[in-house]
Amino acid sequence: MTRTITLALLWHSMNSDNLGVGALTLSNAEILRAAAAKAGVTPHFLAMSWQDPRPDYGHWDDIENLHFRTRHIPAPSGPLAAGLRRADMVVDIGGGDSFTDIYGPKRFFTIWATKLHALRMGKPLILSPQTVGPFETHYARRLARWALRRSRLVVSRDAPTTAFLSDLGVRENMLEATDVAMRLPYDPPAPRADGAPIRVGLNVSGLLFNGGYTQSNQFGLAADYPALIRSIIRYFQQQDGVELHLVGHVQSHEIAVEDDHRVNEALAREFPGTIVSPFFKSPIDAKTYIAGLDFFMGARMHATIAAFSSRVPVIPMAYSRKFRGVFGTLGYDRSVDCKSDSADEILARIKDGFENRPTLLAEIDTALTRVDERLDRYTDLIAQEMQKL
Repeated sequence: MTRTITLALLWHSMNSDNLGVGALTLSNAEILRAAAAKAGVTPHFLAMSWQDPRPDYGHWDDIENLHFRTRHIPAPSGPLAAGLRRADMVVDIGGGDSFTDIYGPKRFFTIWATKLHALRMGKPLILSPQTVGPFETHYARRLARWALRRSRLVVSRDAPTTAFLSDLGVRENMLEATDVAMRLPYDPPAPRADGAPIRVGLNVSGLLFNGGYTQSNQFGLAADYPALIRSIIRYFQQQDGVELHLVGHVQSHEIAVEDDHRVNEALAREFPGTIVSPFFKSPIDAKTYIAGLDFFMGARMHATIAAFSSRVPVIPMAYSRKFRGVFGTLGYDRSVDCKSDSADEILARIKDGFENRPTLLAEIDTALTRVDERLDRYTDLIAQEMQKL
């Protein structure tokens, strides 16, 4: 009988309204199971993060939810400290891109302090594939460097993060992989009859559509995002044999400004004939739906990763460096940049991608070989760390 090891999955969530965070959680657990099998051990996971109101994505016998709040972080007792004490290893994914100070000091210290606790307890700390930085304040750079150098392994998910870590002096314990959500399981689509409609998916970010949290173009987009979305919808409605699906990936009943789903429903009323995707129960359900499409575009990065990793030709609509980092590092250069490209330029790139779907698919297939190589290296290194326990 194999030995069971307990892995604290810091900043992983089993019920986030942001299905991208959920995709990271379920995918990383899948990879860690494979690593444990190589190491000859059985994993038990503690998914540690905030608790959102939605139900859990499902039940997995080896995943235990352990929620905590901000007030628990400095406490020597409580759910955070108790979970870390139980762990043989701490695997921290930082929500994908939250180990930075660009979101303000509160979030930085929240993310950093959990690393401090793990290290002070003497727990092996693994930073799973993520975007790290930037750190624009002097104190954040020093504190981040302290934690990064003491981590057992730091894994970036793109070349820009690797370069940033190198500039920060983090080189010896570093690996460049890719986003773990590339390995999110899904149900492949059933074959469709000849002459079936071309299914096109458009992911509309509710946050961008509403102008960000400030509702005044908080992210500095070059184009009028709602007008661009309407132009995209009109273009595909004018194409013969096209069925347009509006696909949400952040779906929240409570936080209207972030919710993709209610924006999609409003657009469907404005543009009759469009199809609104369901309110998904889990990231796996969302990826299964996206995998059944023939072409996809969107501003939620993990919605586009779901398309990419299920071999759906896709145009990622970037509004931060993480898009070009992840896709560009894999050699897939089809992203548009909503912060610098005009609406006409973006629409032209989308039209070109739609008309050249076989070319995009060939590029994806080439890039996916790099995905496997990178995530296999990550799996092997994790297995080696498990064997040391």
